[in-house]
Amino acid sequence: SQIKEHTELHLIFSMLITQARLERNPAVKDQVRDLNIENVSYGHLGYPVLQAADILLYKGDFVPVGEDQVPHVEITREIARRFNNQYGNVFPEPEPKLTKFARLPGLDGMDKKMSKSAGNTILLSDSAEEIGRKMRTAVTDPLKLRKNDPGRPEVCLVYTYHQKFNSDETAQIGTDCRSGALGCVDCKKRIAAKIADELLPIRERRAYYESHLDDVNTILAEGEVMARARAQATMSEVRSAMKLG
Repeated sequence: SQIKEHTELHLIFSMLITQARLERNPAVKDQVRDLNIENVSYGHLGYPVLQAADILLYKGDFVPVGEDQVPHVEITREIARRFNNQYGNVFPEPEPKLTKFARLPGLDGMDKKMSKSAGNTILLSDSAEEIGRKMRTAVTDPLKLRKNDPGRPEVCLVYTYHQKFNSDETAQIGTDCRSGALGCVDCKKRIAAKIADELLPIRERRAYYESHLDDVNTILAEGEVMARARAQATMSEVRSAMKLG
C-alpha cells in the first residue's frame, strides 16, 4: 500500500538529515513562537521530513506552497541531493512554486500570517456573510480612529487584501485612505465583497461535490491507482539504488 511505501521512505530520509539541521528550520522556529510551545518534539522537528516523503515519493518537480513553507521545500531538496550523492540519481530537486502573494497576513495584524490554529483566517468555504463578519474584526491602522483621519495604507492589512483581490481600485483606495475620504468601515465592506466574489466559484464547486459524493469517490479511487503505481515505481528505484534487494 502507499502507506507502507511512504513509511519506508520517511524512515530512509530520517537517516539522511540531522537533528541540528531540523532545529535550524525557520518555519519550526516561527511555529514554536506563535503557538508558545515549550518542549519541541520530533512531531514538529520531523514534519519537514514527512513532507519530503510526500513530495519525493511521487517525484514532484514543483511544490505550490505559501512563503512560510519554502524552508520545508529546501529541506526536501537537501534530502534529495544527499540521497542522490550517496546512492545514485533517483530524485529530482523540487522547487517551490510561489504566487505574487505567497503569504497573506491574518486578520489580527500585518505581522501575523493566516493560520487556522490562530483563528485569524478567511476560509475558502466561508459564505459572503461570514467573510463580511470576519472582515469587520480585521485590524487596521491604529492611528486612523475616525473616518476623516488620514490613514497609512502601507501598514494596514485590509489594504494588503485590496492589493490581492481588488487591484483595479487599489490606487484610488490608497489615495482616499491617506486623505481621510475613505473610512475603515466602508473599506472593509468593499474588500469583503471582492473576496466573496473571488471565492464564489470555489464555494459553488465545493457545493456541487458535496451533493455528488459518488463523483468524489470516483476521483479519489482513480487518483489512488495512479499514485500507488508511481509510489511503487519510486520505491523500486530506491531499494535498487540502496541494494536492499
